[in-house]
Amino acid sequence: MSNTERLNRLTERIIGVCIEVHSELGPGLLESVYEECLCLALDAASISYVRQGSVPVVFRGRAIDQGFRFDLLVEREVIVEIKAVEQIMSIHKAQVLTYLKLTGVPLGLLINFHVPVLKEGLRRLVNPASGLDVRIPRPFTISE
Repeated sequence: MSNTERLNRLTERIIGVCIEVHSELGPGLLESVYEECLCLALDAASISYVRQGSVPVVFRGRAIDQGFRFDLLVEREVIVEIKAVEQIMSIHKAQVLTYLKLTGVPLGLLINFHVPVLKEGLRRLVNPASGLDVRIPRPFTISE
């Protein structure tokens, strides 16, 4: 199985867990509530993650902690950034792309739980430096 296929399967599993959380809670809660419930659901699905990890900026060989923190790093390969906003804006996408660049993680999921149907709030972002084939080789469908 290729790296792209493996990451596609992992993102499908993550999205499935997010759909479960959204189906149970619905929109309208704080990001912190969705994060906590998502962690419980990932635990139940035996999917490993790091929560609220620091994202340092490296300048001239020195790590500078400027307070950047990702919400979740799943299986050390996918950064999940949780939002509960009216709509995803370009600054949210830029935030995830910055985290991908600074960490070297290949893939990010931007999940907005403040939508009636979760598939409307999903964005999959690829680290341009990862070398991943950004095309999805088979139909990538999300149902809720």
